[in-house]
Amino acid sequence: MRKAIERTSSLLAVAVAACACPVLAQELPLNDTGPAISDGEIVVTAQRRQERSVDVPISITTLGGEQLATANVDELSDIARVSPGVRFDFSSGFFQPTIRGVGTSNVTSGGGSNVGIYIDGFYSPNPLAADFDLLSVESIQVLKGPQGTLFGRNTTGGAILVQTADPDEETAIEMRGSYGRFDELKAQAYATFALAEGVAIDIQGLYKSGDGWQRDITSGKRVGAYQNTSVRAGLLLTPADGLSVLLRYQHNDVDDPTPLLPASWFDRDFGPGQPSFAAPGQFTYDQNRIATGSVQEFFRSKSDIYQGTIRADLGFANLTSYTQYRQEDVNTSVDLDYSGVDLLQMGIPVKNRTVSQELLLTSKPGPRLQWTAGLFYFSNKDRYITTIDAAGNTPEARLRLGGSSTTTKSYAAFLDMTYELSPKFFVTAGARYARDKVVDAYWNARFSAVETPVPNISDDRVTPRLVLRYKPDQNMSLYASYTKGYKAAIIDVGGSCQNAPFICNDVRPETIDAFEVGAKYSGAGLSAELAGFYYDYKNLQVSLYRAGTAEVVNAAQSEIYGLDGQVQYRVTDRLDLQLGAAWTHARYKEFANAPIYTPCVTQSAAVQATCLASGISFIIVGQDLSNVPMQRTPEFTGNIGARYTVDLAGGELNLSGNLYHSSEVFFGPSGTQFRQGNYQTLALRAAWTDPADRFTVALWGENVTDSRFRVGAQYTNYGIGANWNKPATYGVEIRARL
Repeated sequence: MRKAIERTSSLLAVAVAACACPVLAQELPLNDTGPAISDGEIVVTAQRRQERSVDVPISITTLGGEQLATANVDELSDIARVSPGVRFDFSSGFFQPTIRGVGTSNVTSGGGSNVGIYIDGFYSPNPLAADFDLLSVESIQVLKGPQGTLFGRNTTGGAILVQTADPDEETAIEMRGSYGRFDELKAQAYATFALAEGVAIDIQGLYKSGDGWQRDITSGKRVGAYQNTSVRAGLLLTPADGLSVLLRYQHNDVDDPTPLLPASWFDRDFGPGQPSFAAPGQFTYDQNRIATGSVQEFFRSKSDIYQGTIRADLGFANLTSYTQYRQEDVNTSVDLDYSGVDLLQMGIPVKNRTVSQELLLTSKPGPRLQWTAGLFYFSNKDRYITTIDAAGNTPEARLRLGGSSTTTKSYAAFLDMTYELSPKFFVTAGARYARDKVVDAYWNARFSAVETPVPNISDDRVTPRLVLRYKPDQNMSLYASYTKGYKAAIIDVGGSCQNAPFICNDVRPETIDAFEVGAKYSGAGLSAELAGFYYDYKNLQVSLYRAGTAEVVNAAQSEIYGLDGQVQYRVTDRLDLQLGAAWTHARYKEFANAPIYTPCVTQSAAVQATCLASGISFIIVGQDLSNVPMQRTPEFTGNIGARYTVDLAGGELNLSGNLYHSSEVFFGPSGTQFRQGNYQTLALRAAWTDPADRFTVALWGENVTDSRFRVGAQYTNYGIGANWNKPATYGVEIRARL
């Protein structure tokens, strides 16, 4: 039966292999920062200026606010279900996105992600705070492929652009509340109005809580209770035509241990993943249960974000200034043996401070030469403290283990131009110059707060872009592009610096050369695009483990190629269909000394004795690999979505659903271990809106078929953890608009 289901899933994959995710024509307000709909056309800002999506030579997944609601998207990571080729993984609370196989599993000070996340034009660099609840979101754009010219450092895999609503002088109030399985409660409110002519404000708040869906086999109690709150306010001043100032403040408070609650790993290839000294009753492989000892796991985050956006019409061009300060503090306690044995519980308090400033100048629509120019400054300081935690997790119960800190600075200037050679031929050329520095870095000696400084590093980088585009008519575009991206260099203060002989590895920047050809069409109720790509990916920054120590090195060389695309078709005024797929062939060409997790009990008596003396259950054996799958990269992902509208009781009933499929994926860093087979999830929603469009009542279900699969693996010398997806959830939502 299982093989039959897998064969059916494969046939479904082939059937939609020419498409990727939905793009519905939503009625979004047109502004100078986010995507919108103008006369039925999808308008995006992938090139930092407003353009029709069909005219932009980049593979883009665009999700409007209504799409996000009908797909039950609450958090940023949920968009993976409607964005084939995109994954979101967690490692002890660290948020790690992957696009077309380009991502990172590194967890270290100054490490960062390979995918840039921008909210209202502001860069959000902290992987401990990158996943978040979506507040008044109008749209999300997923830009696939390196974006090194227009968005810069650490956009090797692409960029995710989130656009929220601006304050408006026209009064509007919206409230939402939902309740679902596992006592999940969500309440959200948004209001915007004018204080005076040319002065508008908005304020919004969100509260989420739940009891969790797992149980501890020791106590029998449910674990994973969470409580998240967010408050956001904005003040928009328009003192003159062509001039606006938007000031924003946001506070987030997250208390959610869910990513830190894995069961022990077990599969037919690897075998058991629990510590060798764990007795029955101290570990479980059950997908709904965990085993904990006397020490509590937790993840708590507090952030305060201050932002200022100035937009000015200079006559010859539009100027936008983005000024930001972010203060994010995280406190977490992680069980590193993933069992009920009190072996090693590590605390990781992190303090992160970010300052950024960007000036963006864009041309006016109309001339044959369209251009974007900018200056960018970025400074991010993070400080990691590591502790060994005892029961209670209080400061007094924590033993200082070590820590590290880095301050990352980046200065950049860029110019991107598109010239209309003729009504049908266009050429785009651009380049970004960046200087990245890591300064004031240090690591803490073991069991002390003594700071050992390390020398500064710097690097100059130029990332060019060249595109040729042919436009047969207003509804179609064909393009071929070359782009370059990079992930900045790292000082390995969290790893090699702290281990004998106490010499920091020279972790050079990752680089990627990307070639892409694509076709886009939009017209007569049909929107479609298809892209083929080839990546030459070098100097991957990967984590290796030797004798119980961790370090980051440049090791793997990779080759990635594939196809992805998207189709949305308005069959009738009442029925919309969306199809999407991504085929990604991602392989490590050369992976020197790749980490292979090996149980100590399979080794010689001498090695077993060393393991016992060290308290570890697994050793990491380095092995040279070639032509093996890349970590966290399924070969095929796809989705099918539908939305049907029917009149009911004077109002309107919307029925929608989304089926998502993923082929097998390997979570191990070598790409050969910790396999999860293919799986599917199905989301359904039925929403009725009254004739006055004031109230909506919806029934929703997520993973309604109760498909169970592992969404991640966490691995150490002490144990291997398996993170399972949430069981089927369902509930009711009420929405009111005034």
